[in-house]
Amino acid sequence: MSEEDLDPTKAYERALYKACGFSQDDLQKPRIAIVNSWNEINPGHVHLRDMAKGVKTSIKQHGGTPMEFNTIASCDGIANSGNFSKYVLPTREIIASSIECTVKAYNFDGMVMVCSCDKIIPGMLIAAVRCNIPTVFMTGGVMEPKTFTDGPLKGKTYVTCDIKEAIGEYNAGKISKEEFQIIESQTCSAGACNMMGTANTMACIVEAMGLSLPGCATMSSTDPQRMDLCNETGRIIMDITKDKLKARNIINERSLENAIKVGLAFGGSTNMILHMCALSHEIGGELDHFDFEQLSKNVPLIAKFKPASMYNLTDFHNAGGVKVLMKKLSSMLDLTTEDVLGLTLKDYLSLVEIKDYQVIRTIEDPIQKEGCIAVLKGNLAPEGAVIKQSALVPKMMQHIGPARVFESEEEVRLALMEKRVKEGDVLIIRYEGPKGGPGMRELSIPAAILVGMGLGDSVAMITDGRYSGATRGPCIGHVCPEAIEGGPIAIIRDGDEIQIDVPNRKLEVNLTPEEIKRRMKEWVPPKPKIDRGYLSFYAKHVSSARYGAYLS
Repeated sequence: MSEEDLDPTKAYERALYKACGFSQDDLQKPRIAIVNSWNEINPGHVHLRDMAKGVKTSIKQHGGTPMEFNTIASCDGIANSGNFSKYVLPTREIIASSIECTVKAYNFDGMVMVCSCDKIIPGMLIAAVRCNIPTVFMTGGVMEPKTFTDGPLKGKTYVTCDIKEAIGEYNAGKISKEEFQIIESQTCSAGACNMMGTANTMACIVEAMGLSLPGCATMSSTDPQRMDLCNETGRIIMDITKDKLKARNIINERSLENAIKVGLAFGGSTNMILHMCALSHEIGGELDHFDFEQLSKNVPLIAKFKPASMYNLTDFHNAGGVKVLMKKLSSMLDLTTEDVLGLTLKDYLSLVEIKDYQVIRTIEDPIQKEGCIAVLKGNLAPEGAVIKQSALVPKMMQHIGPARVFESEEEVRLALMEKRVKEGDVLIIRYEGPKGGPGMRELSIPAAILVGMGLGDSVAMITDGRYSGATRGPCIGHVCPEAIEGGPIAIIRDGDEIQIDVPNRKLEVNLTPEEIKRRMKEWVPPKPKIDRGYLSFYAKHVSSARYGAYLS
């Protein structure tokens, strides 16, 4: 060991690293953080430890020293079964900050994000921007779709979103108890839910931005080729660490806009609005949900997946996945962006071959002329509200009906299960926004029950909360201003006539301005639901959903 390597001021640091099992030789190599969201309580993450081992082995083979640490990873689907799902979106900021604190404190040379699922990938994207060191993402892949070969469901294929809709089907007597229990017990495996929910939307966005390797987003979690991706990820992180290709070289306004266009073109989750707006804020941008509206008007829908179509994410992968969709969309993309392979998007797409013309359409022959998202506006949502128009049945593009007001998700779920919802109703669920929830929890289970009960073509839902990326039907979320901030949704009463007009981007309550003003004067904001702990802090500092619900 040379004198230069034996800096006496670093003795304490070296000693502590050696206590962790690292050698003097290890400490002389580039130190690569392996940021792993592995745990035993989230199916999207249970297999990530094995993936991390493959990445670490490859880093060692290519001259680096991998150093692994973990961050939290909550599952929306598990949390959604109770009142505490309001904690899930706020974990995005905890994930981002925990990674930022650890990576900066340890002064790593590069990092690999081993991750999956809804808030974890966005949290890691925000952390990548803050840390701004060479970064590669290794997302965990999707669950295998379950095709039944015998029994009462023989010949049918199920993915995770089918479980939620089965709740409504069972409640409506459309499936038997045996079928319901089989669906519950045999549909899921390790990996991200095999549907175009937020988890896969964000994994595809990461790939579209050039932060992960081709095919990483949509490949099955159990595909043997995934270990090849792990090995290649280890090599790539060492290459870009040597070349000093930092995260901010890849994550910029051009790559964000490209990724948003890709998400709009494949029917991505409405939650991508929250995450991409928050990411834009981190790089000094000013994206809000109205920017998605403008992009969606000009980007055609050329693919869509479960639950909005018959195709699942495995079908998307087999058709070529993100890279093929980007090639077909290339005339609308900025081709000067750079990826972790060191290629411009133009050069990368020149290597892509197109073999599929059914699962992924062309811009000349789209499924719809507009992208998947629409932002509505009117006296019920003066600052906008979001709907996934690609998941609507045509007859619900315009709807007028009486309001049924609920003060929480629990209330509307109970009304659905007790069959107190009538055709034509407009269900208003309020005080579920970022500040009012607090935490802007996901109303995916009530939305899926609604569809499963056969009400998706006659009943609408409107909330200042949010939905799953896998929600379909007339479900309008992100209503701004939210109820707790005195948005008009706070003064809606049972029986008020609500008008939804997606083609004309209108969301109105049939009240005169004078009546709205009178009700607002009478309105008294409710006391905070939570007055201590993290969610109390979150409610005081979180931005509007319009801007991504980031902490200021």
